[in-house]
Amino acid sequence: MSQISALKRAVHAILLVSLGLVITIAILSYSPFDATGDTAVLSEKTKNFFNAPGANLANWMLQLLGWAALPLGLLILFAAIRSVIKPPLGMRKRDIARRAGLLVSTIFFLTICLAAFPVPQSWPMGTGIGGWIGDGLFQSIKNLFISIKINAAISGGVTAFLAFIALGYCFGRFIGMVGRDVAELLDAAGLVWAITRVKVDTFIAFLRKRFQKSYVDPVEQAGFEDKHVWMETPGVQTTTAVPTAQSPQIHITPTQTTTAPATAQPSPQPVATTPIPQQAEVSYTHAAPEPAAVATRATAKAEKYKFAKNSDFILPSIDLLNQPPPRAAVTDAGALRKSAEDLSTVLSDFGVLGEIGAVRPGPVVTLYEFVPAAGVKSSRVINLADDIARSMAAQSARVAVVPGRNAIGIELPNRRRETVYLKDMLASKAFLECGHSLPIALGEDIGGKPYFADLAKMPHLLVAGTTGSGKSVGINAMILSIMYTLTPEECKFIMIDPKMLELSVYDEAPHLLTPVVTNPKKAVVALKWAVREMESRYKKMAKMNVRSIAGYNEKVRVAKSSGKDMTHTVMTGYSKETGEPIYETQTLDFDFMPFIVIVIDEMADLMMVAGKDIEGAVQRLAQMARAAGIHMIMATQRPSVDVITGTIKANFPTRISFSVSSKIDSRTILGEQGGEQLLGMGDMLYLAGGGRPRRLHGPFVSDEEVEKIASFIKAQGAPSYLEDVTVDKEEEAEAGGPGGNTESGDEMFDKAVAIVANDRKASTSYIQRRLGIGYNRAATLIERMEADGMIGPSGPGGKREIFLPEAEGY
Repeated sequence: MSQISALKRAVHAILLVSLGLVITIAILSYSPFDATGDTAVLSEKTKNFFNAPGANLANWMLQLLGWAALPLGLLILFAAIRSVIKPPLGMRKRDIARRAGLLVSTIFFLTICLAAFPVPQSWPMGTGIGGWIGDGLFQSIKNLFISIKINAAISGGVTAFLAFIALGYCFGRFIGMVGRDVAELLDAAGLVWAITRVKVDTFIAFLRKRFQKSYVDPVEQAGFEDKHVWMETPGVQTTTAVPTAQSPQIHITPTQTTTAPATAQPSPQPVATTPIPQQAEVSYTHAAPEPAAVATRATAKAEKYKFAKNSDFILPSIDLLNQPPPRAAVTDAGALRKSAEDLSTVLSDFGVLGEIGAVRPGPVVTLYEFVPAAGVKSSRVINLADDIARSMAAQSARVAVVPGRNAIGIELPNRRRETVYLKDMLASKAFLECGHSLPIALGEDIGGKPYFADLAKMPHLLVAGTTGSGKSVGINAMILSIMYTLTPEECKFIMIDPKMLELSVYDEAPHLLTPVVTNPKKAVVALKWAVREMESRYKKMAKMNVRSIAGYNEKVRVAKSSGKDMTHTVMTGYSKETGEPIYETQTLDFDFMPFIVIVIDEMADLMMVAGKDIEGAVQRLAQMARAAGIHMIMATQRPSVDVITGTIKANFPTRISFSVSSKIDSRTILGEQGGEQLLGMGDMLYLAGGGRPRRLHGPFVSDEEVEKIASFIKAQGAPSYLEDVTVDKEEEAEAGGPGGNTESGDEMFDKAVAIVANDRKASTSYIQRRLGIGYNRAATLIERMEADGMIGPSGPGGKREIFLPEAEGY
């Protein structure tokens, strides 16, 4: 059916073009000396372009319409051109009828106006310059006015005046439509020109590569730096020469096997971008894991603060992780080149001019660096992400500006996705040499290089992602990265898991300070304990005049290794005789302080139960706990503003977004969109403090591997739990112990009785407010008064009858 419609449109356009050209050329080449059906001349030679038929057509058109015949031919020609660019089949019948009516009305009123003018002597026709139609219509309207006793001259003037008004109205309406049509034609012509230019440039590039073997790309001559990772904090400013339209070249850069560490402060080395032969293949392979001895896994920085309490602890072996399948994939350079050309065509179809400067394949996505033409806004390309994904038949497309370059990065998923395994990352030389205090394996960048970050420098991490995005696997990979590096004496964990599923495998591990917390109320208590521990550590560090946990542990290590006591001079008072301050030297019996990592698997559940308490404790820790060696990894699958509040977001500059469900969630966690375009299964955007989001592919570790590693660690010793972590001592103190029979409890009870007797009000909330105590303590006092017969039971509305006398007796 569509083929028949296209054929009809083509025939329609050809007929209109032919008619318009014939009428216009025939009238322009008209000569009164040509022989026609109603005239006889001496010369037999016809001057009209179309000979006798053209002369007859022009003669009859001029006699019928006069000078209005020429605009008619031009308008028909314009309608023909418009029908080619924008077919009228998509228009409604009412619009087509309105346009045709305006055209006919404009021609008729033009003939009337022309008929009002005197006939010039050079006019060869027997009619006026308005033709038969113009003369007839003008004379009819004039006679109408004469019939109502109006002078003939006045009737002619009125007729001409009315005709001019009607012509102006119709002509204005018609010009407005034509103006819009002309604008559409100009836009279409620009698009056709852009597509033609891209095709010509592509053809020229093909010829140049075909016949000029010694061709050197201008980007390479300008010293173009190749970086595998582009969405990162720009540490090195690079100068990029924009490829010109006369020398287009697509560079397909294979992923290079590297052993350089990729850390949170990367300093990538320039890699030359070289053109490859037409039939060559681009391969990216990952280096085979180097054998990693357990003794060398502890980095030099961690070894410096090695604790000596339990030197028999053995770090987990890398062999506990399953051997991943060989990761070697071969990518056809021709396929990549075709994809780049298809992407360039898609962008041209949307009116975006430019060229693909480089193609960088990776294990999961391929990066296409698009160099836009002058005047093309970046936002215009970024907003086409969904259209690019649809046109390229891809699951999603991420578009962002490449920092430090005149290029826009377009990331498209590979047809075949490679899996990143935790064992490959932990066995890499980059992990052994990263030198982080709390190393966590985040994954591989889009070029296939392993990336590790230091939790101690973050100093806290906020993670968000929907179900199935790889968030829980990523958290397990972070925990195992630390357990593979630090012993229980070097690092302790507080794990909070309201879902009771994700972190239960680590229960009874020697690294834990308390069993995995699953009760949201106990989670609040654990966070408050962490705040008290932070304050206690700061007091200890202040006594030793150090500013961080590293300096504190270093002083303790030096003192223990030398056998000297640590002392601290304090002022105890003033001399009564001289008034001078008295100083005493106190011996400090401090021990090593381990790092404490607080892992919260689901923040949303905690915020629903105790939002204010959780937010206050988290804010306090996030603001002050870095120097004390206390760090948080907080995750949620619902990154809404009621979970990630402004206060929490402001104190967590380092964030990770796995795949989220909407642009709003992406802006909540990252401050910009992009998280909704991720592929899931560990695909993430990593935002370091003050930087740009960096795309990483998280490592995979199975539940079986996690259980094997946890069992190995548990087999080396029982955990040393601290009961204070999940016991609220303040609440116990308020309760006065079991039964409330302590002296302080009796004193508080007497105060409560006096308040009830004086104010004649007996309710738990009132006693709590007046005495400034907790709810549980106030409820205990009310129950005790009821048991002693001082007040009655709670009645309707919560009111109690008071049996106490007036306050004078108390």
